[in-house]
Amino acid sequence: MSNIIFQAKPEVVQRRLDNYLFIGMDIHKDNHTACLTNCFGHELMTIEIENSKDDFKVLVKEVERLSEEKKLSPIFGLEDCYGSGLRIANFLKSCNFEVKTVPPATVDRKRKYNTHPEKSDSLDALGVAKVLIEKIDSLPDYSIAKEAKLSKQLREIVNDRDTIVKERTKLKNQLHVLLHRSYGSDYKKMYSNIFALKAMKYWKSHPFPKKKDRDDTIDYDDTLKNQIRRKINRLLAIWEDLKEIDQDLKKLIGQTDQKLETMNGCGRVLVGKVLAEVKNIDRFSSSNKLAKYAGLAPRKKSSGKKDRDVKDRSGNRRLNNAIHRIALTQIGKNGNDYAKKYFQKKIASGKSKIQALCCLKRKLVDIIYMMLKNRSAYCYSE
Repeated sequence: MSNIIFQAKPEVVQRRLDNYLFIGMDIHKDNHTACLTNCFGHELMTIEIENSKDDFKVLVKEVERLSEEKKLSPIFGLEDCYGSGLRIANFLKSCNFEVKTVPPATVDRKRKYNTHPEKSDSLDALGVAKVLIEKIDSLPDYSIAKEAKLSKQLREIVNDRDTIVKERTKLKNQLHVLLHRSYGSDYKKMYSNIFALKAMKYWKSHPFPKKKDRDDTIDYDDTLKNQIRRKINRLLAIWEDLKEIDQDLKKLIGQTDQKLETMNGCGRVLVGKVLAEVKNIDRFSSSNKLAKYAGLAPRKKSSGKKDRDVKDRSGNRRLNNAIHRIALTQIGKNGNDYAKKYFQKKIASGKSKIQALCCLKRKLVDIIYMMLKNRSAYCYSE
């Protein structure tokens, strides 16, 4: 006799959907589209508004009129609550409306399963409304919490820093070429770090070698001199900008009252990236859910008698990348002894280095989760 497995699902208290007016909103920088539907996803009205307070009031007025006419309670679903949709989300929250955050991936997935997957602002807004109807009890509420504001500021400043660092790398490569034209390969021997502050000040005041050391075949003209000085001036300005950004990061991280910097390999920039992507740790009821959000939890792929786990390539890739960098630092030369032993233990059990690193990253998620949840410093015991 075959074994029969009965799996009981936990009881979930669901709302009566026919009591609500669902408003899905497709968000853009300059304008938004709102689609008002009933509980069956039937479109009742579509409104296009500009990203301005006056138009927000027009939308609210129409929503209140229709909800009173239909005797329904309005509930909003927004694809973007923290970027271009921040102003409308804050306005709706200040008017005491219930506002839900709808992940764009769920709307896109729903569109792909349509017979004719067309795309427009009104269809996207309708798609948001339909996802809102289906997942009303599982979608996260939008909140104007301190953590949400800090995470937004951290993300903006970390992104700003990444952009500046990319520009600095490009300028350094260009300056290498210009200095080679002026000094030849000798410029690399003059300073151990040719981009140190002292070195750059020297290149700025001496874009060309001394007259006795110059190569007669090279044309030392003003164009080359001005190019070198322009690159150095911009690099010096970037150096000041990065110092300022570092101070801003320190201030913002201090306001979170978190102690992630006590973890090996987790510098200020990586702390900013982790906090920016996690936002509020209370969103996650367990470290397993945080791991899934970061794309570090294996995904079930079973069918019939086949039962296996596969690598999850979805999730928040920015958070995944930050944890990956922390893990690499922890197993480095000046890393963490506990992490190194754990990494070697996994390799000794037959796993490849990549698989062992994945295990370490998953372990780090547990540690980060507990540190954020308890606002505690890093510690370990064997």
